[in-house]
Amino acid sequence: MHAQQMIAAHPHVRGEVNTALARCIEACFDCAQVCVSCADACLGEANVAFLVQCIRLNMDCADVCLTSGLIATRRSGGDVPLIEAQLKACELACGRCAAECERHAAEHEHCRICAETCRHCERACREAIASLPGGDAPRH
Repeated sequence: MHAQQMIAAHPHVRGEVNTALARCIEACFDCAQVCVSCADACLGEANVAFLVQCIRLNMDCADVCLTSGLIATRRSGGDVPLIEAQLKACELACGRCAAECERHAAEHEHCRICAETCRHCERACREAIASLPGGDAPRH
């Protein structure tokens, strides 16, 4: 991934990259893609009606992750309160999506992969929030 390289090259950053935030950006974009793929795979399953909530949470999580990655990528101005709020929303969306996918993981491999990816993004958001100036203390 190139998030860290691109941020380091930004004239407002001058090489001082918040690596936790860069990892979070990459996790957000990865999670968005996996959630879209999981929703699509759920639509291909025989019992789609049983997976409606999973599909809904996949789509919500994908949208929140994509937006979070985009907002966290922008370095001009550095609106830390907005970035923090968006990453908190992403952490919540990822946790909710992961919990739902975990319910289906034994039966559907795509849900297992999605739950794992969402949990990774959830942790990355938490770590990025803690790394922001004035960010929340690390939570376990």
